[in-house]
Amino acid sequence: MVQYDFLDASFGALADPTRRGILEHLGRGPASITELADRFEMTLTGMKKHVALLEHAGMVVTEKRGRVRYCRLGENVFDREVAWMQNYRQMLEARMDRLGEFLERTEQQP
Repeated sequence: MVQYDFLDASFGALADPTRRGILEHLGRGPASITELADRFEMTLTGMKKHVALLEHAGMVVTEKRGRVRYCRLGENVFDREVAWMQNYRQMLEARMDRLGEFLERTEQQP
């Protein structure tokens, strides 16, 4: 059976509006956890938890420089998810095409 654990982590991370906001913010450039906490009016502990979930999903990469931890978007963010969605869409379109063909054949029968 094919494993889709990465989808669970990705869609779970995207389920929260704060985490989506963090990704949007990091899309404009790297930021420290302190900057993100200030931007989203939350505690450092709360922000660290959000960033950890995003990091686990492979969407964010963190790097410690001195006493400050910086965050940036991960490489190829969403490539796996987009590929999965495209494959799923192709499968559904193929099913719909087969259904359409079946309906055409059954309409033509007396």
